[in-house]
Amino acid sequence: MPRPAAAVKPVGTVTRGTTNTNRLRRVDRWIAARPEFGRAADPLVVDLGFGASGVTSFELWSRLAAVRPEVRVLGLEIDPARVTTAEGQLAEVRAGRTSFDPDMDVAFARGGFEVPLPGGERVAVIRAFNVLRQYSEGEVADAWARMASRLAPDGLLVEGTCDELGRVCSWVDLSPAGPERFTISLRLAGLESPSVVAERLPKALIHRNVPGEPVHAWLAAIEDAWRKASVLAPYGVQQRWIGAVAALRGAGWPVLGSRTRWRLGEVTVPWRTVAPQA
Repeated sequence: MPRPAAAVKPVGTVTRGTTNTNRLRRVDRWIAARPEFGRAADPLVVDLGFGASGVTSFELWSRLAAVRPEVRVLGLEIDPARVTTAEGQLAEVRAGRTSFDPDMDVAFARGGFEVPLPGGERVAVIRAFNVLRQYSEGEVADAWARMASRLAPDGLLVEGTCDELGRVCSWVDLSPAGPERFTISLRLAGLESPSVVAERLPKALIHRNVPGEPVHAWLAAIEDAWRKASVLAPYGVQQRWIGAVAALRGAGWPVLGSRTRWRLGEVTVPWRTVAPQA
């Protein structure tokens, strides 16, 4: 993979960089199933803000390569020390001293929201996870616009957050035209209440979870449906979740997807369902 031209100064600030193995598995499998990725003419994927370790970029390539073997992954970080660390890890992969494919098409470089690529190359997918959490809500729109401007015409930007173990996740996906959908993905085993996601909402929504805001109404509806679906608990937590999501759709909420996604602990709605009030 060609290395991007060095930016004069990457756009953004260095974040905490917390990285854990398998932390982003939920969003990775969602991306792998998206038609935008499956039909991309050039499946170039950027892992923006990969953190203190390159492992999430390796995992991203591994999961996406199962669908598109020709996928290329570029990990970007503002902190040059993190890029150096990831390149050292990649050398270990190339030497066959890890469980990852030594021939994986992965590279690392310094960069931020400007997503620097040689010749202005466009990206099929940008995954920016746990990056904007440390920014202010007022900075989100500009960051989204910068990243989305680097997408291919049918590209996809996925921006969100999750807990340290990747069991509680939520994200917004955007096309070059703007935000399209909002997804919640929860580990169902041991789930007591879907309201646990309130602490892991994307920056654009986390401060809007108050009465009168659409996202607050959506989370309250999920919680109510989950409570009423307790009659399905004897059949397992997965059936309880599927029943709750089906009830939401039946009540008129514009729930997207099918049981294939729901049984994974996911629920997706159009962005307009949760978009903040002006």
